Amino acid sequence: MRKVNIGIIGFGNVGSGTAKILLSRKSFLAQKIGVEINIKKVCDKDITSKRNVSLDKSILTRDASAILNDPQIDIVVELMGGVHPAKEFILEALKKGKNVVTANKALLSECAQQLFREANDRGRNIYFEASVGAGIPIIKSLREGLVANKFNAIFGIVNGTCNYILSQMSATHCSFSQALNEAKAKGFAESNPTLDIDGLDAAHKLILLTYLAFGKLVTLKDVFVEGISHISSADVNYAQELGYQIKLLAIAKKESDELEVRVHPTFLPNNHLLSSVGGVFNAIYVSSDLAGDLMFYGPGAGQLSAASAVVSDIVDLTQDIKAGLFRPTLNSVEDTLLKRVRKIDEFESRYYIRFSALDKPGVLAKISGILAKFGISIASVTQKEKQKTQIVPIVMLIHETKEKDLHQALSIIDRLAEIKEKSVAIRVEV
Repeated sequence: MRKVNIGIIGFGNVGSGTAKILLSRKSFLAQKIGVEINIKKVCDKDITSKRNVSLDKSILTRDASAILNDPQIDIVVELMGGVHPAKEFILEALKKGKNVVTANKALLSECAQQLFREANDRGRNIYFEASVGAGIPIIKSLREGLVANKFNAIFGIVNGTCNYILSQMSATHCSFSQALNEAKAKGFAESNPTLDIDGLDAAHKLILLTYLAFGKLVTLKDVFVEGISHISSADVNYAQELGYQIKLLAIAKKESDELEVRVHPTFLPNNHLLSSVGGVFNAIYVSSDLAGDLMFYGPGAGQLSAASAVVSDIVDLTQDIKAGLFRPTLNSVEDTLLKRVRKIDEFESRYYIRFSALDKPGVLAKISGILAKFGISIASVTQKEKQKTQIVPIVMLIHETKEKDLHQALSIIDRLAEIKEKSVAIRVEV
């Protein structure tokens, strides 16, 4: 039986999970694909700490060049994360004639064009299924299963940390900080969760999904990104009263000949499929012209879930090597009808707005008058009764309006003497 050798760079959570699957399912996979997948080398800065998989010490190394310069290694699996030196390792692997598997969404979102071009020029591949949605096969579905389709939109809950926090706030009425601390305690959030709660992790994943769906490689500067740290338990509770859930969504959608690419907290009606996605689960909702509307759902994180996707890519490459085939990394065709990426000021959306106002006659009339000057129409309004203070929340849902107009109106309203806190505005999708 033919043997394909792999080298793993990065022996952390996903790296050790990948090794565990390849060892425990070695004969199972060999029977399925007719090739033996052999772990020849594993590289990490720390090769002494205990993992949940036992490897022969002779294959462990701290030197990545032991993998990159080994002519017997066919596939390099990069699972170290970060941009540097991961980028340099992948480029070197391609130059040495090796195929690459990675889960590195931050690197791909920043350097995809260079890396994919290098891979194609060298007749090699970069596979990256685990970079979005862990074990959810969204990359393969967009590239292969839906290859005949053109896409209208992708809405995704693609960050498990944020989804867990918002789900807990909704279920237990706790504060953001309480939910975040619970997520850390359960291992669902990093000790420094900034990339997650600020929306950057979701933005990295959205860049890859946008490239696959629309053939347009946007940069992080093109993506409007807003995190969830400003979401209060009050907003979560009002969302429930109004028949909505708050989710951090990654959205790419066509509007005429323009593309919107954005990540932000969003009001979703309770009957929307994504509203029921709770905890650390991810879901990606795809609108296509032939297959219709589809939803991909599953754990968005976890050692074995992500490692399952890495092994899937290794198997795909192994079969290509066995057959002597080269399939270009991405034959992504740009949607020629898309002329530009919209700026945030041009976005149009419905909104939820919460004002904190003094309980005085005429305040609501002042607010409504300012909104009207900017052509902003109110769909519904609720003024809560005051309790211990003279400040009351005024909650509005407004009809679709331009982002620019709304922010101009809110900047004037927030300067009113009767308004005691900065107004909160959250976009609404239906």
